[in-house]
Amino acid sequence: MNLTAIEYVKILELNPHPEGGWYKEMYRSAGKHAGENEFPQGRNYSTAIYFLIEKDNFSAFHKIKSDETWHFYAGDALEVIELDSAGVIRKTIVGPDIQNGHLLQYTVPAGNWFGSRVYGEGAFSLVGCTVAPGFDFRDFEMAVREQLVNQFPDHLDIIRELTRE
Repeated sequence: MNLTAIEYVKILELNPHPEGGWYKEMYRSAGKHAGENEFPQGRNYSTAIYFLIEKDNFSAFHKIKSDETWHFYAGDALEVIELDSAGVIRKTIVGPDIQNGHLLQYTVPAGNWFGSRVYGEGAFSLVGCTVAPGFDFRDFEMAVREQLVNQFPDHLDIIRELTRE
């Protein structure tokens, strides 16, 4: 079955995501943290969403305080681009072609700036994102282009490509 991006959006009842693309939360654990480490009491252990991005869009650079695991589901491969605190760029392809280096799942470590886009000439990517400890918008920070460029001037081009200012 070959569905279009719009068909997935309608069938899965996806909503616009603030960083670009479409999403729907599918899971939020009933279990909650007791307040240890940097996560406040009541933070869910884990959350999971569907996430769909189309070729002429991107998920803008952002960071969160939890690890985020990406899972490939359908469509074309997704390129996940990370920028760590030392200024090292990593590009990972999450997609179906595991014989040619794609990964079916990949985890972005907590605290890295990251964004994503459809890889190559693909039309769209449908993936899942699992966050542990669970996602909370209080932990979400959208990159400000000027600030990121000032911090990492060697990566001006990719920062311009994956920010919306």
